[in-house]
Amino acid sequence: MGYQFLEDIAIADIAFEAWGKDLEELFIAAGDATVNTMVDNLEAIEATETRSFELEDDALDMLLFNFLQEFIYYKDSELLLLRAKQVKISQENGIFELNAIAKGEKLDISRHHQRVDVKAVTLHRFKLEKTDAGWQALVILDI
Repeated sequence: MGYQFLEDIAIADIAFEAWGKDLEELFIAAGDATVNTMVDNLEAIEATETRSFELEDDALDMLLFNFLQEFIYYKDSELLLLRAKQVKISQENGIFELNAIAKGEKLDISRHHQRVDVKAVTLHRFKLEKTDAGWQALVILDI
């Protein structure tokens, strides 16, 4: 599981590639990359508050898109920095369902060194694909 920021993909935005041996690992890595775009030290985020995400979509890539939007929503609406701790993805009747538990805390500017303000996940070059090693995604964030 991991991610890396890509410098040659988007000029005015932030791009990253995330991967995992399964979908759950990939979603957690992509969530961490999204939050790491906002603050530079993920380890400084203490797990004092919990939020649950229950999402569904008929397209797996859009499930990831909506999942990442949740991190931006909570940062904007509650100043809450979250990290996914558990992700479960299932499929029933052609619909993908996601259940996730995320933990984190309110933004504390003395401990959370802010990088940029992420406005949204974009669909530009957005990609989720199965690989020989597991799953991989390309994401561009609007800043």
